[in-house]
Amino acid sequence: MSHSILETEAVEFVRDLIRIESVNTAVAETIGDGETRAARYVQERLHEVGISTEFVEPVPGRGSLVARIAGTDPDAAALVVHAHLDVVPVDSAEWVHPPFGAVIEDGLLYGRGAVDMKNFAGVILAVARHLARSGTRPRRDLIFAFLADEESGGVWGAGWLVDNRPDLFHGASEAVSEVGGFSVPLAGDGRAYLLATAEKGVGGVRLTARGEAGHASRPQPDDAVVRLAGAVARIGTHRFPVVRTPALQRFLDVFGAAADVTFDDDELDAQLEQLGFVGKLATASARNTAAPTVLRAGSKSNVIPGCAEATVDVRALPDGEADLLAELRRLAGDGVDVEPLASMAPISAPIEGPLIAAITAAIGAEDDGGVVVPYLLPASTDNKHFARLGIHGYGFVPLRVPDGFDVYGQFHSAEECVPVDSLRFSARTTARILATA
Repeated sequence: MSHSILETEAVEFVRDLIRIESVNTAVAETIGDGETRAARYVQERLHEVGISTEFVEPVPGRGSLVARIAGTDPDAAALVVHAHLDVVPVDSAEWVHPPFGAVIEDGLLYGRGAVDMKNFAGVILAVARHLARSGTRPRRDLIFAFLADEESGGVWGAGWLVDNRPDLFHGASEAVSEVGGFSVPLAGDGRAYLLATAEKGVGGVRLTARGEAGHASRPQPDDAVVRLAGAVARIGTHRFPVVRTPALQRFLDVFGAAADVTFDDDELDAQLEQLGFVGKLATASARNTAAPTVLRAGSKSNVIPGCAEATVDVRALPDGEADLLAELRRLAGDGVDVEPLASMAPISAPIEGPLIAAITAAIGAEDDGGVVVPYLLPASTDNKHFARLGIHGYGFVPLRVPDGFDVYGQFHSAEECVPVDSLRFSARTTARILATA
């Protein structure tokens, strides 16, 4: 079976990028120059077809690349299409296939970054070249951004560009990137393609309890460890109420209609579990969450410490930060201070509009059984940085996969892989979206 140049190049570029070990260890001394080498690779491929680029390297090795293709409508706002070039570390002992070998076996492409997210980097590189070769002019300006450091919060990638080079994104109103676009089964023979229209915030709080220090042979009534342990237990076992954000409501409407189910807030977790792996994703996006992760108290077994601390990871829904903090203070109780730590605020974008219409039309053209379904991502992407420029972020990397293939479960996993046919589908569908959005 022959494939178009677009599809062939998409697979080739994804494989080449996987072979560039751009591992983000989050430790400057061990990161190396992988991100810069990946950005230079993209730059060379774009220059081959006459696309001008801007390479930015705020510190050695942490390179990003931005290119703009002019649209036909000068009054239309630009669209940012972005992918990060860094990947998380690997433990090679956990892999059967070499994590940076880009091996194809039984129709699957294996390698770190196969879904997170060198797949989309390779696809949008191929689409940009396709537009240039064919002379196709998109309706609106397209800003292609290939970014460093997403896996450590975007400090030297999207965050740095937004703070220091906002001119590169002048006139943009929307952005498309991870995490979404992959198909999941609907009841019957249909497929839902999840579109992330919102993201939870990412942050934390520090709990601090203080009491009278002393010898452990004389327990204190105001023991800081005991007080903190009670607060941690209450927070860790608390279930926050379901909040039907616009994204969650649309998700429940579509999946409920397909399965002839009416979702009830009191039974929602159990009902969503019946949907399989996609239900677990929806469960995590249905409410604020708080998870105790770090405990610190004392240094010697026979000394009652005067102070005990805990760190709690918190994930707030859009407009839910104040309610979450208030509930944590209530749960912590008297004598435990609750201090918010640095965080990235939740974001949300409209669940309808011309861009979503273009995405829906492109999916319909490539998969007549496909339905685009908004959802709320319980994690974080570089879209949070672009939101600071007033850019609405969406997560949509189109991938039609077999019904049992959990794309979300591939993120950061050993033996990370993606079906090769899905990459070809991704290239065709993304080209349709960007030509018409």
